[in-house]
Amino acid sequence: MATATSIQMEELLKNVPDLNLPEPGQLVDGKIVAIHKNKIIMDLNGVATGMISGREAKDSEDTMKKAKVGDMITAFVIEGENDEGYYQLSLRKANQERTWKRFIDAYDKQEVITVKANEANKGGLLLDIDGIKGFIPVSQLAPMHYPRVNDADANMILQRLQELVGQKFLVKIINIDKENGKLILSEKAAMEEQRKQALGKLKVGDVVNGKISGIVKFGIFVAFDGLEGLVHISEIAWGHVKNPGDYGKLGDKVDVMVIGLDGDKISLSMKRLSNDPWLEAAKVYKIGSVVEGEVNRLTPFGAFVKLSDEINGLIHVTEIPGDVKDPSETMKIGDKVEAKVIAVEPEEHRVGLSIKALTEKAKEETEEEEKAVKKTEKTKAAKEEKEEAEEKETPKKTAKKPIKRTTKKKED
Repeated sequence: MATATSIQMEELLKNVPDLNLPEPGQLVDGKIVAIHKNKIIMDLNGVATGMISGREAKDSEDTMKKAKVGDMITAFVIEGENDEGYYQLSLRKANQERTWKRFIDAYDKQEVITVKANEANKGGLLLDIDGIKGFIPVSQLAPMHYPRVNDADANMILQRLQELVGQKFLVKIINIDKENGKLILSEKAAMEEQRKQALGKLKVGDVVNGKISGIVKFGIFVAFDGLEGLVHISEIAWGHVKNPGDYGKLGDKVDVMVIGLDGDKISLSMKRLSNDPWLEAAKVYKIGSVVEGEVNRLTPFGAFVKLSDEINGLIHVTEIPGDVKDPSETMKIGDKVEAKVIAVEPEEHRVGLSIKALTEKAKEETEEEEKAVKKTEKTKAAKEEKEEAEEKETPKKTAKKPIKRTTKKKED
């Protein structure tokens, strides 16, 4: 038979709340009761005491540095109570769990998040957020960060990617694997909505301001409003462009004109923002006039001569004196030459030049001068011959003999 005392104890025990002791894998809140060099001692709601130490005291938010006695913080339970009476806790894993929750929520809701690149390899950018490994593949970078290089040079790609380490990126999570602690992220996806809106408003003839996002042998890429277009080498300047890199560097701000839209492909022009100098070419370079310029390009079919900053003339190989098979036989880059304008075609952006015509003209003039000299000499000689002949035909004048006068004798 139960005594009154035992009955009273049972009643009291019924009213005692559950202790809810921490279990490994849980997140727990507690108050900091002591801080040592690399340790934090926490009171866990009066039912247990926890300790955070070593690498587990380091998290991405630098909680250890900012913490002070009396602060409430959240920790992850690694192990149950040890021989010293402490539960083993972790700030690092607590942050990791919170970060995973944030990532999973962002993935489910397709939200944009901010991350920072820690490393780079030839395939893309690597991230480490509270021990969670993230990766942004090269193909998922936005136009402004995509490493456009000549001939897809792997070393150049890596160099460009390494320049992005330490930068922050707005991204969307496109693949998540909590079990293996991995995330695949996309900067391109984060800008997709902005890109769609911008592309929908864009039209041929628009002038936009952007930044140079890539320079390659065949042109300059320009990024703007989440979009990217190409200024082909033929649209950079009105004159001959040898190296697109001479017209800007990565990150430079430039104005460009939209000259073509084909789905996602955007064609741009830099030169069309200035007047076409070829429209004035027919007025400046008259057929028959003689011009002087510098040879700036040699090809098997002729030599290009710089007449102005934007205008080049062509001396075709057939317009070079002599039996020339290749212009490089008689001239080199940088040579100063005089030539005669033999054709002007502004619509075709062509000025035809000829050295042969110039030399032939000089030869003709020399021949004319020689003919004139010979004619003069011939005329002079004829005149002299005529004068000599006239002198021979004219009779010589003889001296008059004195008249002998006779007088008659007077007659006696």
